[in-house]
Amino acid sequence: MTTFLDLGCQPIANALLEERQLEEPEPSFPLELAFCHDCGLVQVTETIPPDVLFGRDYPYFSSFSPALLAHSRQHVRQILAESSLGSESLIVEVASNDGYLLSNFIEAGIPVLGIDPAAGPVAAARQRGVPTLQAFFGAGLARKLAAEGKRADVMIANNVAAHVDQINDFIEGFAILLKDDGFARLEVAYLRDMIEKCEFDTVYHEHLFYWSIAAMDRLLARHGLHLNDAERLPIHGGSIRLTTSKKPGQSERLKGLLAEEASLGMGDLSYYRSFAAHVEQLRQALHASVLQMRSAGARLAAYGAAAKGATLLNYMKFENGVVEYVVDRNPQKVGKYLPGVRVPIRPVETLILDRPDYVLVLAWNFAAEIIQQNQEYARMGGQFILPVAERPSL
Repeated sequence: MTTFLDLGCQPIANALLEERQLEEPEPSFPLELAFCHDCGLVQVTETIPPDVLFGRDYPYFSSFSPALLAHSRQHVRQILAESSLGSESLIVEVASNDGYLLSNFIEAGIPVLGIDPAAGPVAAARQRGVPTLQAFFGAGLARKLAAEGKRADVMIANNVAAHVDQINDFIEGFAILLKDDGFARLEVAYLRDMIEKCEFDTVYHEHLFYWSIAAMDRLLARHGLHLNDAERLPIHGGSIRLTTSKKPGQSERLKGLLAEEASLGMGDLSYYRSFAAHVEQLRQALHASVLQMRSAGARLAAYGAAAKGATLLNYMKFENGVVEYVVDRNPQKVGKYLPGVRVPIRPVETLILDRPDYVLVLAWNFAAEIIQQNQEYARMGGQFILPVAERPSL
């Protein structure tokens, strides 16, 4: 592998701090991206054990995003329209979080099973009536479920294939648990979008892998699965929805996207060489803009205590107090602090009460939703800054 981007040593992006932890030392790890010349996969160079990443009080709950709920509901409707599913079928979702997606199948009378390692989201899913196992998914668990007669007609894995260190064991689990005529849908952030839009803040230790379609195709084939379709989606700054099964049948859309990747040179290191330079250009431009605002007496807050926000602020290295606080809708995060930079997290209502001049939208992948929800702040003269809106063109 060849390293092409170095974001320095950073803390675990989702490891929010309690006030009592502010005086304690905080672990940090190298945050670098590397390109594998054999399989074309882009990945971080440091693997943090999954029990460290997910065994703690994992703060991410998908149901706090209306846009994500709508996106998931539409996907379920699409699956129901395309498939002959009924009361004898089984939908299995890996990394099911708080059951936000599977609840749509339950409403349609389709049996489901969620699998997720994080205690908080699993408890929330069970409370809403979604059967959920608290476990890491892999070949071992798949064999156990298959032996119990739980074979899946459809498997769903959204935004998890980037997180799994034992990725071959993970994909082997799909090959074991899927029925011979079943299919799986995987959604992942798309490497092409990340590179072309300079979305460097989507890089953090929890995201081990950054997927091209070609790299995923090679991985699936290694386990006897066929990649049959790929669809580009706007969510999360640019994602791909991949359909795989035990039967071959490539769509014309998939063939076209694979051809585009080849013509762009996504299988070669040279495609990624300029990315680091563009990231540094963006850092310098944002740093200069924020310091100019501060020198003019403006006050700056941020929106979205998400992992990408932690990556961005730790990489920016603003002086203490430049970003006074970050607001978030998730009450589980309010009262805590972003790791590394230790910026306090406050409720969204603080924007109206405190009226900072600018709000840096760290959760820019939901920028339209955030701005719409905070029109009162905008009417009072507040302005939003999208940190990756002004990107160097490729």
